[in-house]
Amino acid sequence: MDKKIKDIEAIIRRAEETLETAMHGFGNLISSNKTHRFIGLRNLIVFGRSVTFVLQNLRSVIKEDFDSWYKQEQEKMRKDPLMRYFVEARNILEKEGELNIALRGRVHFSDDDIRKLGPGPPGTIAFFIGDEYGGTGWEVEMPDGTMEKYYIELPPEIGEMKQVFSNFSETGAPDFKNRSIEELCEIYLKRIEVLLNDAREQFLEQTPEKKKGRRLPPYLKVIK
Repeated sequence: MDKKIKDIEAIIRRAEETLETAMHGFGNLISSNKTHRFIGLRNLIVFGRSVTFVLQNLRSVIKEDFDSWYKQEQEKMRKDPLMRYFVEARNILEKEGELNIALRGRVHFSDDDIRKLGPGPPGTIAFFIGDEYGGTGWEVEMPDGTMEKYYIELPPEIGEMKQVFSNFSETGAPDFKNRSIEELCEIYLKRIEVLLNDAREQFLEQTPEKKKGRRLPPYLKVIK
């Protein structure tokens, strides 16, 4: 393998590893541990954006070929309202430390519906819907007098609560109307993944391996 190819491989691999870090953020975002939610979202936004910064290091190795290819990719991203939003979200997060999040949902339930959920854990004193993490569950008093939250999934027949990006404009983006943060983040990560797949195919003539529909990290291989 000549030096140029090795340099291209190394840069693309670093970009792929950066995407993996963003994907770990997504794992925290959807984790049952709600306290990890905002940490995961912050990491997803920051490292998702960093993928393109890392990828642009290819310019130092194959400037003309890279610029010709990346110019088209940049134009696609500029026209994509979701990709534009995450660039703006990262800028706001870096400069102001702010996540623009709101709670949206519908709830229709009665005392009978609460009874259907069954009894709460020992020490339960109240039921809550839509806290600061968008979660639902029971408030529980612990033996030492502290309060903890026991989260449950809200049955769809009772209602739905979800967090959304409060400053995301759905104008001109009907496909994203009423989408939750989780849904938009998943779509965003898949689009970055496509960009990296295209880069690997364009500059290394390699197709990334997948298992069960998910792209494998560059350091893993499928053994048949």
